[in-house]
Amino acid sequence: MSEQNRDYQRMQWASRRGLLELDLLLAPFVEECYRELPDADKADFKALVAEQDQDIMQWLMGHAEVPNPALKPIIEKIRAHNASKLAS
Repeated sequence: MSEQNRDYQRMQWASRRGLLELDLLLAPFVEECYRELPDADKADFKALVAEQDQDIMQWLMGHAEVPNPALKPIIEKIRAHNASKLAS
């Protein structure tokens, strides 16, 4: 198995969280977008999933300010992906 496949599988696993709502936001993003992300965005996603579930949920829902500016672009990509799913 290639390193890219191992990385993808690790992020599939990491996107399965303790909150169903968070699973529904992260897992489809990983499934449909992760492999195509630039390496910098992949690193940001890995940093994001290292955070606490409640914090990630608040940031994705726009209910709290993201304290780490480096995470804002990946959060926006996840939001945009989910918004496109709702629109279709």
